[in-house]
Amino acid sequence: MFLDSHAHLDGPQFASDRDAAIQRAYDAGIRTLLAIGNGDGPDDLACAIPLAERYPWIYASIGVHPHEARLLTAAHLELMQRLAAHPRVLAIGEIGLDYHYDHSPRDVQRQVFRQQLALAAAVKLPILIHCRPSQNSSNAWDDLLAILNQHWAATGLGGVLHCFTGNLSQARAALDLGFILSFAGNLTYPKAADIRDAAAMVPLDRFFLETDCPYLAPIPYRGKRNEPAYVVETTRHFAQLRSLTPEAAGALALENFHRFFRLPAPPPQDQA
Repeated sequence: MFLDSHAHLDGPQFASDRDAAIQRAYDAGIRTLLAIGNGDGPDDLACAIPLAERYPWIYASIGVHPHEARLLTAAHLELMQRLAAHPRVLAIGEIGLDYHYDHSPRDVQRQVFRQQLALAAAVKLPILIHCRPSQNSSNAWDDLLAILNQHWAATGLGGVLHCFTGNLSQARAALDLGFILSFAGNLTYPKAADIRDAAAMVPLDRFFLETDCPYLAPIPYRGKRNEPAYVVETTRHFAQLRSLTPEAAGALALENFHRFFRLPAPPPQDQA
């Protein structure tokens, strides 16, 4: 059994075969999937919930991505607070900082990140973090860790460093704050030595595996649209780093997810 802890299934990339892609994931052994509720921005916060309502093994998140931080309004925060009460919503995210593209001004990104941290603390949900620094600089990581230390650590709610791409120092800092490290298809890329170093050291009760589909397809699918079934390849690469079988690595990731989010263990033959 396998886990995909981070999938964007609502977008146009899956318009023609969304249900088929979900069935392929189940057929490949994925037994739990977290559908990410960013959509096209804060007007689309509920986008993942219909999937979670339809499939008992799919859950949802809600959040405003740093790319769209400039669009957030008080009305969106009120809507997010209402949606957070939905029984299929597990987390606030993905949220965070992106200094690579700077689609929203950095001061606005930081402000909106803090606002969503406050909301997550109020509704008592963990967070899913996006962190992408500018090229050849750790500035986004520095700002992220400072904000988390000041505005989040004391909540004890923890969260997930989604698609972890930092170095060992940043990995250890995140772990010290109680976070899970989640690894995506870029773990398999030839130049991803830092990611593999983090995957090789992360405690085996503190990691998830994800696709971040439709992005970051793992080798041998790199360059194609990613989909949840491909998490099996990422799991295989992680397993090699830890001298595990893919099945054992997948089972550990799945167990970690259900324990972290306080979910019952999935039965092996549950219905898709």
